[in-house]
Amino acid sequence: MKNDYQHMMIDYILAKVRILNKERNNRIKLIKSKSQVTKYQQEVRKKIIKSFSPFPEKTPLNLEITGIIKKKGYRIEKIIFESRPGCLVTANFYVPEKFNPPYPAVIGTCGHSMAGKAEPRYQEFCQRLVHNGFLVFIYDPFNQGERDQYYHLPKNTILRKSCTTAHNMMEKQLQLIGEFFGSWRVWDGIRALDYILTRQETDRRFLGITGNSGGGTLTCWLWAVEPRFTAAAPSCFITPFRYNLENEMPQDVEQCPPEILGQELELADFFISRIPKPLLLLGQKYDYFDIRGFKEICQELKNLYKILDAENSFDFFIGSNPHGYYSDAQRAMVSFFCRLAKKEIVCPEPPISIERPETLFATKNGNVISEGSKPIYLMIGEKAKKLEKIREKPPEKELRKQVKEIMKIPDVSNIPHYRILRPYSARKSIIARYAIETENGIWVIIKKKAKKPDYIYNFEIEKEITICLPDISSEDEILKKRKFLPLCPEYFVDVRGIGESMPEEKKNFFRPYGYDYMIDRYFFMLGKSYLGMRIYDVLSVIELFKAKGCKKINLYGHSQGAIIGLFVCLFSDSIEKVFLNNLPQSFHSLASVPSTNLPSVNFPEGILRITDIPEILKIIRKHKEVRILQR
Repeated sequence: MKNDYQHMMIDYILAKVRILNKERNNRIKLIKSKSQVTKYQQEVRKKIIKSFSPFPEKTPLNLEITGIIKKKGYRIEKIIFESRPGCLVTANFYVPEKFNPPYPAVIGTCGHSMAGKAEPRYQEFCQRLVHNGFLVFIYDPFNQGERDQYYHLPKNTILRKSCTTAHNMMEKQLQLIGEFFGSWRVWDGIRALDYILTRQETDRRFLGITGNSGGGTLTCWLWAVEPRFTAAAPSCFITPFRYNLENEMPQDVEQCPPEILGQELELADFFISRIPKPLLLLGQKYDYFDIRGFKEICQELKNLYKILDAENSFDFFIGSNPHGYYSDAQRAMVSFFCRLAKKEIVCPEPPISIERPETLFATKNGNVISEGSKPIYLMIGEKAKKLEKIREKPPEKELRKQVKEIMKIPDVSNIPHYRILRPYSARKSIIARYAIETENGIWVIIKKKAKKPDYIYNFEIEKEITICLPDISSEDEILKKRKFLPLCPEYFVDVRGIGESMPEEKKNFFRPYGYDYMIDRYFFMLGKSYLGMRIYDVLSVIELFKAKGCKKINLYGHSQGAIIGLFVCLFSDSIEKVFLNNLPQSFHSLASVPSTNLPSVNFPEGILRITDIPEILKIIRKHKEVRILQR
């Protein structure tokens, strides 16, 4: 596949992130006094809470202790609790028995291990803490350990084999109802803290949290969102978002909070929000979370802790390992927590006894669904159904305005500049190519099968044309015959990230962690809509075509192109005939099924709060001739 503009999208996003980072870093450098730190913290806290809100109301935990494992010097209680109605969470509670209560307590957050709380290294850090007199509560995240949400699907289903792919699926659906999967993950941690605070043996003066990788992520988020925690030690996640983008390293969906970059925040701000509370950052020299960024964050924090006369409350550790919660980092964490809790390290190298996952199960069959927990996609579907019942039906003009706002689609204010590119040949046909600059740094590629190759260099537009929006590349579709379309020239539009600006090989486009996914998540963190800007690309092209004398425009969209085309037809009065192939029946249906392969870019944030595909089609049909093909 021809992709001469392959790096366009990464460079475009990176330029925006660098500008925001520079503005933020300049603000940090100007902080010299305690009052300036306090003022900045207040701003940061509001922005973080905005990113993770809203949270649901607290409901009864309906907690059940389903078994106890007796060990030498401690016991492990097997626990099930309800973090929200119908949502069961499995956990292990490590309780010391050779110390006098009350005990300092630590919440353990799991990284992306299918075993969840039973992952050997997570069992190890729990045992290191309990042997030194700490209560430790470690719980399974969604689709890890005993919380497989797709329990009834075949075992070889990708959603059952990969927790991160499952998380990405959940976020796509939650996005449609205007919620963030990371907030659901954080809520489980808040409810876990609620439980340990009900235990009489808990020393409320020390409430720590630690975790590695995805657990390091949740440690960062919970540390900033939940003020009851008194100390934190996140591991192997700490580096600025910018480094992950520069290194082209995608992250799990809960690691990408909405609008966080657009609000001029960086990862360090989650820690700054809690200064002078005690914090230990844990890293590894060979981690794929860039150690250069880890060191930058540490230096920034050291300076700010010093301004608040709290240098002793901050520390960091760098091991010599790759990614993981290795024993050296665990020892550093235990030492830090012991110092804060004013406890002697009585067991620096405890005997570690790794239990089989089945031994640690809190459920009978190792799955919460079999115990009556409601799968997350059903919970999302129920929320979508409620929204459908309560949402208003505004007039057409108001609905267009609302959709445009939530999809962050700017008005087309100028006729875009264009380039006339070198043509190419395919199956004895000459394909004319044009690049339309819809915004600075973005080139939308237009292709046309040339009937008169000698006349392609003036970019003349006929009186009647059809704009064709492909699924992932015009090369796949430009030579196909579409007898159902009007007999007029067809102009294929490769919007940003599609076709020639696709950042990877076509065969990898639908990978759960491909470049399209990564770029979409950075749009999300910037507070923008990747889909919205693809729609803007087409609207800009339409204005160019009209300026060049086109009087009648038809539109054909296939799969992803059909979704783009749907919204283009909602906003543009210039389209006359519409042909949408493989358009989803509704966003509601996508929110309610166990899975869909449709990429995340096609799930508009909060769309089900205001409308759905059938309602949009109803409006379009009032003004245009519409034909829906192959559902």
